Amino acid sequence: MMIRKLDSAQNITSLRLVILTVMALWIKTAFVLFLGFDLQVVSTPEIPAILLSPAGSLILLFGISFCFSKSFKPSLFWGAWLVANALLYGDLLYYRFYADFITLPILFQFDNVGGLGPSTLELMSPWDLLLFIDLFIIAWLFKKRSNRETVIKTKQKVWYASAGLMLVLITVGFGLIRSPYLFSASYDRDGLVKALGPYNYHLYDFALGAVTPLNRTLASKTDALPSEDYLKNKTGQSTELFGIAKGKNVMLISMESTQDFVINRKIEGKEITPFLNDLIKDSFYFNNIYDQTAQGKTSDSEFMIDTGLYPLASGSVFVQKPENTYYSLPHILKEEGYYSSVFHGNERTFWNRENMYTALGYDHFYSERDYKVTEENSVNYGIKDIEFFEQTAGKLEDLPQPFYSRLITLTNHFPFLLDDKDKLIDEADTKVDVVNRYVTTVRYQDEAIKYLFDDLKEKGIYENTMFVLYGDHYGISEKFEDGVFEITGQEASPVNHVALQQVPLIIHIPGVEGEVISKIGGEIDIRPTILHLLGIQTENKLSFGHVLFTRNEEHPVIFRDGSFVTKDLTFNDGVCYKNSGKQISPSSCIPFQETVRKELELSDDIIYGDLIRFLQ
Repeated sequence: MMIRKLDSAQNITSLRLVILTVMALWIKTAFVLFLGFDLQVVSTPEIPAILLSPAGSLILLFGISFCFSKSFKPSLFWGAWLVANALLYGDLLYYRFYADFITLPILFQFDNVGGLGPSTLELMSPWDLLLFIDLFIIAWLFKKRSNRETVIKTKQKVWYASAGLMLVLITVGFGLIRSPYLFSASYDRDGLVKALGPYNYHLYDFALGAVTPLNRTLASKTDALPSEDYLKNKTGQSTELFGIAKGKNVMLISMESTQDFVINRKIEGKEITPFLNDLIKDSFYFNNIYDQTAQGKTSDSEFMIDTGLYPLASGSVFVQKPENTYYSLPHILKEEGYYSSVFHGNERTFWNRENMYTALGYDHFYSERDYKVTEENSVNYGIKDIEFFEQTAGKLEDLPQPFYSRLITLTNHFPFLLDDKDKLIDEADTKVDVVNRYVTTVRYQDEAIKYLFDDLKEKGIYENTMFVLYGDHYGISEKFEDGVFEITGQEASPVNHVALQQVPLIIHIPGVEGEVISKIGGEIDIRPTILHLLGIQTENKLSFGHVLFTRNEEHPVIFRDGSFVTKDLTFNDGVCYKNSGKQISPSSCIPFQETVRKELELSDDIIYGDLIRFLQ
């Protein structure tokens, strides 16, 4: 009816065009907020707040087309439309896999999260075209704009800008009333987007990114004292396992995108991970370990294990803070006579590894240039795992011992592509193709690890080595989890979603009897556990991790968005649950939230302020 009515008029004013465009984008944004993003609505008043949140920022954004000039500027109008739609659709694609929103650092790390390729295409849908229908309506309205009307009155500009500013202030005010920690807990991006709307969130994120570099410049030793005091108060309890692997080589195997649900799981009667299933019988198998990575994914897992610090909420430490001083596992083990190295069949610049590994104290980084990589032995992100391990085994043979080495696999990476000749198990039969393919790449990775172990036994390296195998982060995002729940027979729920973030952790010491350990923990706890087994005291090592054998299960496993789990509780998307799945009063989670905020704040202070330089 609106279009018909406009059609009856010969022309519309530029101001009216802007207002109609803002209305169209407002409706579209509200539609995407409720249907595109899985934003948890905790209370009914949140619904009108979420609906209102985009309005003010859209009004101000399109105001640049006329508020700062005498006449309407078509180029700025279309620029505003492009910016709004790029942010909205970019967030939608990113959220579909990562269940998160784009941040400023990620825009500068685009290639590290996949760039434009099979991964992005997998996330697109033909229905996405409906999101751009407004382009044709706005283009038609633009043609109806009066060519003679060039000047918009100052009074109209003031009225327009005031309305936009008032709506933004109301949005922020309501957000702070509902959540007093809205800005101090800015790592909760779901909360920020619900409270501020996507466009205000991006403006805030931009401002945060602009201010953050000042933290290091203004930091002093006094700023380091709270973190030092907190971490010094962490005391570890010794066990009979202390020093059981003293003097042995340490080999970490980073299992790309590997989640714990695949362990001891069968598809059509065939094991997905037959080698790992056998290995855990003679290993310490931790079956309740959570992925704690953020936007840095694999690089975040490396960072946590080496430093005992939490990853950044936005972007990757590897890219943003390679100039910092760190007290990492390579530094600690160097004091014990260890040689340290990393093996990865990808480019040295991926996640800025060549610079960050120097900061972390590694002696050598074997990258793509050190491998024979061909089209035949590569798939998806690079060299296949079997080929990678085959070439790596020879390099390991030449390392000084004892050594500390990390081997990073590649093949089991979204969108989980594999040549038919390498498929050792049939695809799963779920309604989700990504999950069906995932089964085949995990099975291939398992076979590659078996090949590595056999090769190391032949080369005489196996017996004197402690192996630490861990899933680096989730592989199946929330968008595709229904396929996993088909395999596991579980129902989709917030608690089951969090439980699905568990990754396998297997510590294998040849000759040591195996044990299944069900204490909850996270990747940040791997470092002190390794040191404990090597007989190295973990006190005063500036780590937020805990030895997994003695970890207090009431201490929360902390996720970068402010969520957490304990032995009995799960806190996710602002809602408190019993681990049975029952939603309970928020008051049960409040004491743990204080611990979460404290640790994330202190860890961020250390990283942004480069505070370890004052503590050594």
